Amino acid sequence: MSTYIDVHIIQSIPPSCVNRDDTGSPKSTLYGGVKRLRVSSQAWKRAMRLYFRDQIRSHKIGIRTKRVVEKISEEITCLLPDKKDQSVKHAVEFLNLAADNPQKNPLIKKSALQKEGFPETDALLFFSVQQIKELAAYVADRVNSGKKPEKKKVKDILNSDHPIDIALFGRMLASAKNLDVDASCQVAHAISTHYADSEFDFYTALDEGKDEKDDAGAGMMGTIEFSSATMYRYATVNLDLLHENLGDAEATLRALSSFIEAFVKTMPTGKQNTFANRTLPSMVVVQVRDDQPVSLVGAFEKPVPKSDTEGFVAKSVRKLVEYEAQLEEAFGVKPRRAFVVSLEDYEDYEGAESLGERVAFNELADEVRNVVESRLPASE
Repeated sequence: MSTYIDVHIIQSIPPSCVNRDDTGSPKSTLYGGVKRLRVSSQAWKRAMRLYFRDQIRSHKIGIRTKRVVEKISEEITCLLPDKKDQSVKHAVEFLNLAADNPQKNPLIKKSALQKEGFPETDALLFFSVQQIKELAAYVADRVNSGKKPEKKKVKDILNSDHPIDIALFGRMLASAKNLDVDASCQVAHAISTHYADSEFDFYTALDEGKDEKDDAGAGMMGTIEFSSATMYRYATVNLDLLHENLGDAEATLRALSSFIEAFVKTMPTGKQNTFANRTLPSMVVVQVRDDQPVSLVGAFEKPVPKSDTEGFVAKSVRKLVEYEAQLEEAFGVKPRRAFVVSLEDYEDYEGAESLGERVAFNELADEVRNVVESRLPASE
């Protein structure tokens, strides 16, 4: 029986443009027939990956790049400085062995080899720093010994010791399907719990190098589109798949704790210098389930109504409480355990005590760990 950890967040975001579309407008969507502010899952996952880089040792983090040959070549040169001229050739040769069909569909195409500089892959590849270093070490070993490289060994190197971000967010290579890693987490697009429209900020900038007596006009003018809203955010982690990707119980528990912390504390950085919009959630609900992941976004299919006497946060929490109770009664999908981090006392959110045990955020990861630890095989 699989174990799922659902994370639900109610978060107020002030005037901002954290995630914009190709026209520069804040992303939006229709839900329940009403326009909502939206922040894409890709934007939030990017923020989480950057958070991991700050919190975790660099060799345990993945790098997504078309310049993987350059990275491998640099490592080979460090190990074999006298063979620097051959490092690119070796990097391409060994990397292409990971492809399903190196002859017909190599990772590094012949057209890339004909261009100046380091050859690049057609698509972004996602490997860890450690995997790149280990592949370079294998190249150096084979070059020094004069032995031919083994295709299986190359694949084993690139398909083991996955970093936290690959284990969580997955990896797909069209020409090397054996290196695919199924994502153990799902992150939903965050949407506002209510109707949300955008506004325009008109601004001017003065040219301080000219005489205002001669020309008092602005040096430039422009507009920035922005919006504000109370958002519902949701993500879920398949604990068993995360363990399969990492291969170690302790590493799995650490990755789960890091995921919860990163999902709660991060925010995409779009226009952050203009709006200084960084906030933390008003409420976090973490549920441990053994049936299936369950999003509570349906609570807001009917948008939270505007009020002259109350903001959207409290009303959003109350709708979340009501909807979660309805799901439990109708489908029997009750979580095994649940924990709540809340800015306000339960008295301010009618029925919120039914969502779970209230804990401080610095206790949350340990509480979840205590619940799920017994569901994993012991580390060797």
